[in-house]
Amino acid sequence: MERMGMVIGIKAEKIDEYKALHAAVWPAVLAKLSAANVRNYTIFLREPENLLFGYWEYHGTDYEADMRSIAVDPETQRWWTFCGPCQAPLASRADGEHWAMMRPVFHMD
Repeated sequence: MERMGMVIGIKAEKIDEYKALHAAVWPAVLAKLSAANVRNYTIFLREPENLLFGYWEYHGTDYEADMRSIAVDPETQRWWTFCGPCQAPLASRADGEHWAMMRPVFHMD
C-alpha cells in the first residue's frame, strides 16, 4: 500500500459547488476509483487560502495502468467537466499534473 497526497487550489466562488458535488459523488466514479485500487480517498479544504488537499491509499501493483484506466473512463471524464472548473491548479505543479503530487515526510501508525 502506498499513501499519496496531492494539493490544488479552489476558486473561492466555486467552493459551495465543489462541496455539493462531493456530497453526492456519482456511483460510477466511485466504482472506477475502487476498481483502480484507490482506497481511503479523502479531500480536505483549507480556507481562507482556498486549497484542497487530497489523500488516498493505493493498493495496486501497476499505478500507471490504474491511473490510465481512470483517465479514459467516460463517466470520470464527464465528472471532471464539473469539478475541473472549480479548481485552480498550482503554478508549481509538474508537467502533466493537474493536482500537484506531494512527497511524504512523516507517518505514524
